[in-house]
Amino acid sequence: MPKLSLSKEKIKVVLLEGVHERAVENFLRDGYTQVIRLTGTPPREELKALLADARLVGIRSRTRLDQEILDAAKKLIAIGTFCIGTNQIDLDYARQKGIPVFNAPFSNTRSVAELVLAELIFLMRGIPEKNAAAHRGQWIKSADNAYEIRGKKLGIVGFGHIGSQLGILAEALGMQVYYHDIENKLPLGNARAVDSLDELLEKVDAVSLHVPATPQTANLMGREQIAHMRPGAYLINAARGNVVDIDALTEALDSGHLRGAAIDVFPTEPASNADEFISPLRRYDQVILTPHIGGSTQEAQVNIADEVSNKLIKYSNNGTTSSAVNFPKVALPELHPDQHRIMHIHRNVPGMMQQINRVFSERGINVAAMYLQTLDDTGYVIMDVDSRTANADALKADLQAIDGTVRVRVLH
Repeated sequence: MPKLSLSKEKIKVVLLEGVHERAVENFLRDGYTQVIRLTGTPPREELKALLADARLVGIRSRTRLDQEILDAAKKLIAIGTFCIGTNQIDLDYARQKGIPVFNAPFSNTRSVAELVLAELIFLMRGIPEKNAAAHRGQWIKSADNAYEIRGKKLGIVGFGHIGSQLGILAEALGMQVYYHDIENKLPLGNARAVDSLDELLEKVDAVSLHVPATPQTANLMGREQIAHMRPGAYLINAARGNVVDIDALTEALDSGHLRGAAIDVFPTEPASNADEFISPLRRYDQVILTPHIGGSTQEAQVNIADEVSNKLIKYSNNGTTSSAVNFPKVALPELHPDQHRIMHIHRNVPGMMQQINRVFSERGINVAAMYLQTLDDTGYVIMDVDSRTANADALKADLQAIDGTVRVRVLH
């Protein structure tokens, strides 16, 4: 019987934007030898050519995978974002083409939390402006507007993996921690939940944002919200660039309503390290500006490389999508040596399972195990069958002929 699934050494893996070398090591260790790793992202036409025969691709935050790029990547079966964010990918279109997307929501939480805590200490001590003045030859030895963080109130907006870990670290240093989240989140330590964003803003000395990029969080901190913050408070954004209205922030800094800020993410960011960073915030000594490096530590990059590469390998090897961000979530066991695994990705329309079952019935194939999940317009069904009796070649052809089929994969 012919082998239908590609051998691992024939599966082309493309890793862009300097994904950590650990990811390459993981692929090689698992038998994937055709791994291409680039430190950046090629121009658009070159990227389309590079991905034309790629099966797996890994990117970070700068590479844009829109409909045109995804259409050019005709053999692509999965995408990994070696970061938390996935808004650089057209997720809906990828799902419609049968391409799950995996990210790393957990691996850099400590790195981001530590950066925010360090920025908080620096802001409350007035370090940014004193440092900037010293570089200009000015000596500002003063305790004016310099405070310990012990006993101060920290407000965390978004109490997920990063926000909750920040709360634990801040509390260990003596801060009083309050948080607001649109979902009910159990407190950790002595952190206290606050019912509304406005109530949180009015209560605390510093606000740290840890929310995803959604239509609901766009300009979450605008003029009205910043006006609710205490006079002399501090704002920290290590979440997403569109969460803070930059014009509203500059007005609050100009008026003195806010004493300082720390911003790691921006509405518009340079496409590469060679491009100039443009922002009205550059003129403020009391604002810490960092180039989207919240998760950029060696420890985090290794953790991210491990997390995402292993998700891609697992999907390629056995079809598991339980951690995909845009796809029906199915957790699958290891494939039995005497079985084929048939994976059918299809339009989520009535009658689809009836047609799939008819194919198996007409061929007299007994299904040893079946798994099915749907998400929006896409269905994902997996069937394990006896490899000694099932003609996988003919079975795959029959399944591909079903109207509404997006992709059929067979594993041996």
